[in-house]
Amino acid sequence: MNSVRREFLKGLWDEHPTFRLLIGMCPTLAVTTAAANGLAMGLATTFVLVCSSVMISLMKNLIPKKVRIPCYIIIVATFVTIADMVLAANFPELHKVLGLFIPLIVVNCIILGRAEAYASKMPVFYSFIDALGMGLGITWGLTFLGVVREFLGMGTVFGAQILPATATSWVIFILPPGAFFTLGIVVGAMNQINYALARRKRERATGSITAHQAVQG
Repeated sequence: MNSVRREFLKGLWDEHPTFRLLIGMCPTLAVTTAAANGLAMGLATTFVLVCSSVMISLMKNLIPKKVRIPCYIIIVATFVTIADMVLAANFPELHKVLGLFIPLIVVNCIILGRAEAYASKMPVFYSFIDALGMGLGITWGLTFLGVVREFLGMGTVFGAQILPATATSWVIFILPPGAFFTLGIVVGAMNQINYALARRKRERATGSITAHQAVQG
C-alpha cells in the first residue's frame, strides 16, 4: 500500500513534471495565460497520459523493441485525437485558444518519457497509478500558473472579476515574459520549501540520535 501511495504522490510534488523535472515546457509557457486554459490542457494531458500508459503496459510484451517508439507514438496519437475531437465538439472556444498545443501532446516528452521509463516495464495497475499522479501533477501545475498569471495580468480568476476594475493590472504576466517570471518564482519557492523540509528532517534525525545517546549515557 505504501508503494502505491508513493508512486501516486511522487508526480504531485517530488517528481513534479513541470516544477521539478522541468519537462514539457511548451504548453506550460504558452497556454497558461488563463486558469481555464491551464486546467483544460492539464486534463487533456492527463487523459492521454493515463490511457496511453495503460495501453502500453498491456501491450509491452507484444511491441517489438526495435519499433517501440513509433508504436508508442501511434498509441498516444490515438488518444490525442480523441481528446482533440471531444474538445472541438464540446468546447469550441477553448479548443480554438489551445489550438496547436493539443495535437502537440503526441510528442510531449512527459508522455513518451513515462511510456519508455515506466509503463513499458511495469504492471498495468502501477502504470495507471504513476500516470494518474503525473497527470494530476501537470494539471495542478498548469492551473496554478494560469491562476497566478490571469490574476496578476487581468485581475480575474476563471473569468470572475476578483480585483476592482480600477485596479492596476500587470499586463506583462499574460505575455510570454510573464510565463518565465511566474515559472521561475514557483520553481524557486518549491526549492525553498524542499530545502526547509529537508533541513527540518535532518534536525529531527540529529535530535533523535542525541536523545538516544543521552539515554544510553
